[in-house]
Amino acid sequence: MNMRVCVVLEQRFSQTPDGAVWTDGPFPSSFWPRYLEVFDRVRVVARVRSVAAAESNWQRADREDVSFAPVPYYIGPAQYLRKAGAVRRAVRGAVGKQDAVILRVPSQLAAALQPMLVRTRHPYAVEVVGDPYDTFAPGAVKHPLRPFFRWFFPRELRWHCRRAFAAAYVTSAALQRRYPPGCDAFATHYSSVELPPWAFVDRHRAKCAANGRRWTIVMVGTLAQYYKAPDVLIDAVARCVGGGDDLRLVFVGDGKHRRELEDRAMAQGLDGRIDFLGQLPAGAGVARILDEADLFVLPSRQEGLPRALLEAMARGLPCISSTVGGIPEVLSEEDMVPPGDTTALAGKIHEVVTDPQRMIRMSERNLTTARHYREDLLQRRRRAFYEYVCSHTGEWVDRQGVGTDRPTPASAAAAIANSESAGVASV
Repeated sequence: MNMRVCVVLEQRFSQTPDGAVWTDGPFPSSFWPRYLEVFDRVRVVARVRSVAAAESNWQRADREDVSFAPVPYYIGPAQYLRKAGAVRRAVRGAVGKQDAVILRVPSQLAAALQPMLVRTRHPYAVEVVGDPYDTFAPGAVKHPLRPFFRWFFPRELRWHCRRAFAAAYVTSAALQRRYPPGCDAFATHYSSVELPPWAFVDRHRAKCAANGRRWTIVMVGTLAQYYKAPDVLIDAVARCVGGGDDLRLVFVGDGKHRRELEDRAMAQGLDGRIDFLGQLPAGAGVARILDEADLFVLPSRQEGLPRALLEAMARGLPCISSTVGGIPEVLSEEDMVPPGDTTALAGKIHEVVTDPQRMIRMSERNLTTARHYREDLLQRRRRAFYEYVCSHTGEWVDRQGVGTDRPTPASAAAAIANSESAGVASV
């Protein structure tokens, strides 16, 4: 094969003077081989800032066959408006005429690029990984234009999905209902969360049967926004403690709201019962914290399908989360609460920690569900999608009079058929 894929996404990266690109969150260099199974090169279109040196907990994001097309760095709508022209020029200049294009949406960078793709009839595919309608739900974002954003960005995402020739969703049904693909588009679903063998424990968490001690609750998620509802969790734990439950709360993650959340916890009387651990290296560092906990809680206001939840389930942790995005596809109804409902969350936490046998049942159920997200199971469906993207883009390039070496349309169709007939379990 001889085709490059441009992947447009919202994650922010950092570049050191030696040219290396780093991430303090998702999308390290180990993420990109999923595209390189089909494409021979990846070009990442994302915001990149210059830094003097990488911090100790950052991971390298680039590699020999993965380059970055830096977009002017901005945070938030106000900074974007000041740099909008430069951002549009950078994004549109990053895509070559022979490139396959995959937009990981929702994304402001995708919105800057998509009009050019439509105008030039350059085909593009989407990987739908989140829901802006929930992102801008009340309480999730503090911005005077939040109601407008909640109307505008879902409308924009529906437009992106309708015009894409192929669409992959991280949910099996939830995001598809709100953001349907075009009538003639190839559509599939697979999680962007892939759990390697080491991510799983061998059996359920037997320690859930222990009683008469302090229960440790853990949440893993960004504190840069209120999407994950850490404020709701703090208030719910405070209610439980006030009602007599002996709880400790641990946050893994960092962001600009950390200080005000620390103040919120102290005002609620949780001094000595709460720990903010900051950002930890993905993998073994987070797994260790999960293994030390008794209950994982993620009361998100918006989600696609949260990696942190699936990782906790793979460790055999009982989990409580909200009824947003793809979460109802992996958790039992009795383990969820409405988003933003402090009273319901406090009641659910109390129900669970006062019923150790229920915690064991939750642990067993979660471990069984998480095994459906083993990387070997998801690989086939995802590869078939990328084969289709490569083949369709190649046909378009040929019609423009430029030849490349690519899989034939027949081979891509066969790959998709084989994946479907294999009954791959994925969402």
